[in-house]
Amino acid sequence: MKDLTQGSIPKHLINMALPMMIGMFIQTLYFIVDLYFVGKLGAAALAGLSLAGNAMFLIFALTQILNVSTAALISHAVGAKDREDANLTFNQSMMLSTVTGLVVCIIGYVGAEAYLNLISQDLATVQMGLTYLHWFIPCMALQFVMVSISSALRGTGIVKPTMIIQTLSILVNILLSPILIAGWGSGYAMGIAGAGLASSISVVFAVILLCYYFKTAEKYVSVDFSLWRVDTARIKKLLAIGLPAGGEFFLMFVYMGTIYWLIQPFGADAQAGFGLGSRIMQSLFLPAMAIAFAAPAIAGQNFGAKNYQRVRETFTWSAIMTCSLMAILTLACLSQAEWMVQAFSNDQEVLLISVVFLQLICWNFVPSGLVFTCSGMFQSLGNTMPALFSTATRLITFILPALWLSQQEDFQIEQLWYVSVTTVCIQAGVSFYLLRREFNKRLPQGESSSENLANENL
Repeated sequence: MKDLTQGSIPKHLINMALPMMIGMFIQTLYFIVDLYFVGKLGAAALAGLSLAGNAMFLIFALTQILNVSTAALISHAVGAKDREDANLTFNQSMMLSTVTGLVVCIIGYVGAEAYLNLISQDLATVQMGLTYLHWFIPCMALQFVMVSISSALRGTGIVKPTMIIQTLSILVNILLSPILIAGWGSGYAMGIAGAGLASSISVVFAVILLCYYFKTAEKYVSVDFSLWRVDTARIKKLLAIGLPAGGEFFLMFVYMGTIYWLIQPFGADAQAGFGLGSRIMQSLFLPAMAIAFAAPAIAGQNFGAKNYQRVRETFTWSAIMTCSLMAILTLACLSQAEWMVQAFSNDQEVLLISVVFLQLICWNFVPSGLVFTCSGMFQSLGNTMPALFSTATRLITFILPALWLSQQEDFQIEQLWYVSVTTVCIQAGVSFYLLRREFNKRLPQGESSSENLANENL
């Protein structure tokens, strides 16, 4: 357990975010390798990967329920020095993650084809996406156990071991991708199925390592099957915090699915180009997201310890760091978008759509950084409903004009990106307003714990 109620907040943010950044950098390489080899299979394969990959937002929605709530409640318990409460939260989270993972696996195999047929009219794209999902679903199901363990460690201030394990897992994925997709060394190329299998194998590897580490090294919370009996009160607490956070990702799943649905008439090239551009954008976001992910544990422990001024300072430093990184990424996309995408496809139409997407959508990077930061702070306060409301605001303000534009004779894909940028700016304003209101309600000015006062006087 690491005490985050003492010491420099920027230093805590950097120390926690740095290993996350390293892990996310390796994850970026994984995205790049996956895109590179699948992109060589053609536009239908790239579009199928993108459509199937969008299902991960639905998995993120479900895992985020446990991720946010477990980390928040455990960080509050750590700040209040209540180990028994932290242990109960962890074991209830593990129970829920195990059951949910099994359910997701079953539903995934039953409903994959119907989902793909809903958002694509191209038979080759649907077949590619279905092939990928059949091998990728075990990876999605195992995410739940990984999230419960990782969020428990993060709530106690420990991030380095999980980042190392996730990094090793991604390296395994990177090594397996050319072997399984293109047949390097084996002479047997599985194509897009190999991409899904590589991901599933790497996650199995990560879960085994993570469980081993947790069993042998972590002592603050531990697996206790006697605590796996349904505790209705604790599950309600987990869901009260986690459901709105999960709702954010569910709305993102709906948002992305809506775009794929709207651009169906433009063909597989358009869906592939959007999928390529959005995957690169998500990869670019990872370093900034590492800082936003580090903030809830720091602010959560200080909130539990009633060090309210340090909670406010955590937001300030997190916002400065996150938005600064996003500003740099905006400049990179404006000047280097063509270089970023050129290696992933030989189809010039796919590349053109991706370049235009990145050069327009990058104008929402800085407001997105503010949204990430605000969402992290809502998590630390144990109230994620405002974050859900801001995401819903974005979804509504995007879908209504996007549907109207799609009915016009001169409808062009670029119009969707302009609307998207506008709606993210609106979302950032809503998130910041709601966070200020939450701070005024839950963080009394001038109040802090006796330890914090003592430190300020030194």
